[in-house]
Amino acid sequence: MSERAAPFHCPYCGDEDLRPGEQGHGAWECAACSRAFQLKFLGLLAPGTSGNTPGGKKI
Repeated sequence: MSERAAPFHCPYCGDEDLRPGEQGHGAWECAACSRAFQLKFLGLLAPGTSGNTPGGKKI
Protein backbone atom coordinates (compact mmCIF):
# COMPACT_ATOMS: atom_id res chain seq x y z
CA MET A 1 0.00 0.00 0.00
CA SER A 2 1.31 3.45 -0.80
CA GLU A 3 1.51 6.40 1.57
CA ARG A 4 -1.40 8.81 1.67
CA ALA A 5 -1.34 11.65 -0.80
CA ALA A 6 -0.65 15.07 0.66
CA PRO A 7 -2.12 18.30 -0.68
CA PHE A 8 0.43 20.83 -1.96
CA HIS A 9 -1.43 23.94 -0.82
CA CYS A 10 -4.43 25.11 1.18
CA PRO A 11 -7.61 25.29 -0.97
CA TYR A 12 -8.66 28.47 0.87
CA CYS A 13 -5.55 30.68 1.05
CA GLY A 14 -3.02 28.87 -1.15
CA ASP A 15 -0.34 28.65 1.54
CA GLU A 16 1.88 25.56 1.75
CA ASP A 17 2.18 25.30 5.55
CA LEU A 18 -0.11 22.29 5.99
CA ARG A 19 -0.11 19.68 8.74
CA PRO A 20 -2.10 16.47 9.15
CA GLY A 21 -5.21 17.10 11.23
CA GLU A 22 -6.28 15.28 14.35
CA GLN A 23 -9.82 14.60 13.04
CA GLY A 24 -8.80 11.43 11.22
CA HIS A 25 -7.74 10.17 7.82
CA GLY A 26 -7.63 12.85 5.15
CA ALA A 27 -7.86 15.79 7.59
CA TRP A 28 -5.45 18.70 7.15
CA GLU A 29 -4.86 21.98 8.98
CA CYS A 30 -3.47 25.18 7.48
CA ALA A 31 -1.23 27.17 9.83
CA ALA A 32 -1.53 30.33 7.71
CA CYS A 33 -5.33 30.79 7.72
CA SER A 34 -6.22 28.48 10.66
CA ARG A 35 -8.67 26.47 8.59
CA ALA A 36 -9.14 22.73 8.69
CA PHE A 37 -10.31 20.68 5.73
CA GLN A 38 -10.65 17.06 4.71
CA LEU A 39 -9.75 15.34 1.45
CA LYS A 40 -11.51 12.24 0.26
CA PHE A 41 -10.74 10.07 -2.75
CA LEU A 42 -14.03 9.19 -4.41
CA GLY A 43 -12.78 6.83 -7.10
CA LEU A 44 -11.86 6.71 -10.75
CA LEU A 45 -14.09 8.01 -13.52
CA ALA A 46 -15.23 5.65 -16.22
CA PRO A 47 -13.53 6.24 -19.59
CA GLY A 48 -15.34 8.81 -21.71
CA THR A 49 -17.22 10.54 -18.88
CA SER A 50 -15.02 13.61 -18.37
CA GLY A 51 -15.66 15.29 -21.72
CA ASN A 52 -11.94 15.95 -22.17
CA THR A 53 -11.20 12.70 -23.95
CA PRO A 54 -9.46 12.93 -27.32
CA GLY A 55 -11.55 12.00 -30.32
CA GLY A 56 -14.85 12.95 -28.73
CA LYS A 57 -17.67 14.52 -30.73
CA LYS A 58 -17.70 18.30 -30.90
CA ILE A 59 -21.08 19.96 -30.70
